[in-house]
Amino acid sequence: MLGTGERTLMFLPLAHVLARAVQQVCVHAGSTIAHTSSASTLVADMAAVKPGFLLAVPRIFEKIRTTASNTAQAAGRGAVFAQAESVAIEYSRAADARARGIHTRRSPVLLAKHALFNKVLYPKLRAVLGGRARYAICGASALNTDLAHFFRGAGVGLLEGYGLTETTAPATVNMARDVRVGSVGIPVPGTVIRIAEDGEIRIKGIGVFAGYHRNARATAEAFDEDGFFKTGDTGILDDCGFLGITGRKKDILVTAGGKNVAPGPLEEIIRASRLVNQVIVVGENRPFVAALVTLDTDELGPWCRANSLGGLSLGQAAVHPRVLAEIQAAVDAANETVSQAEGIRKFTVLDSELTEESGHLTPSLKLKRASVITDYSAVIDSLYER
Repeated sequence: MLGTGERTLMFLPLAHVLARAVQQVCVHAGSTIAHTSSASTLVADMAAVKPGFLLAVPRIFEKIRTTASNTAQAAGRGAVFAQAESVAIEYSRAADARARGIHTRRSPVLLAKHALFNKVLYPKLRAVLGGRARYAICGASALNTDLAHFFRGAGVGLLEGYGLTETTAPATVNMARDVRVGSVGIPVPGTVIRIAEDGEIRIKGIGVFAGYHRNARATAEAFDEDGFFKTGDTGILDDCGFLGITGRKKDILVTAGGKNVAPGPLEEIIRASRLVNQVIVVGENRPFVAALVTLDTDELGPWCRANSLGGLSLGQAAVHPRVLAEIQAAVDAANETVSQAEGIRKFTVLDSELTEESGHLTPSLKLKRASVITDYSAVIDSLYER
């Protein structure tokens, strides 16, 4: 992907360790780097720069996918887009199964449909990314597997990776020729991954920092007896050494009944809903699990028109029965993956957005969970009132 004459477009701020690391690699490789200051102009900037590869967060690709779906529906081609999406996912899933050593055969019908869509529809999706990008490095938050399969089936591989500031960005990454969708890849050269008895991911390698500045106590607590950095994240390693992220230790909720609940997987499923922008699962020391949900303002208008609801303000939509039913369906889908005690019993839709400006998102669009829980404590309390 890298080399003299290659181009990329970066929207992550250079204060972000991944952006800084990728920029240095690009400079070393002789690649051209363009910068954009806002996610709102990203599509226009991609059309101008025509990058060969991208570095972005999952939310960017969620937006591109939903915008494409809305455009198709507005043109009366929603059913065609849905079929093209299904074919791309099936096509990619078959490739992923073969990569895992599972014998599978793509039917002639699937191949024919994929070839057709690869001529008439998938190029339009790739054009949104500038027309040249075939791969994108994706990190900072969980990537929905169907989203990854959709883009790969449409000709753009999303290479998910994992790392922290303390590991100087990537510690693991999927390689273009060796991908396991749903994993964050294999350790980069010079890095060793270990899974502790409690499931915590621990890392040792050339990219791991030496310690926190003038804080010997924090440094000592950050490493185990063998010198592995304790990430605070939990995960699993498969037989081929691919790492999967299962959650974050400090984010595990313990309900009043003593039930341990990982919010991440539930949130990921709900966030896949077209109407949902952000979701925060709560329930620490509470009698049951609940959730705060924010609506995607870009999707609300098209969804309302498609459902003959006219125009709804954010406040009106937050309490509208049809909107609440749509969110409930997403919550039900999430609840099917866990036991009844771990499921979300109640939720509320906020009548405001969670943004970087409001102090609830990082520049890489990562949710500041603690800030949200603090600022919306009264709303959370109301969920548990009888």
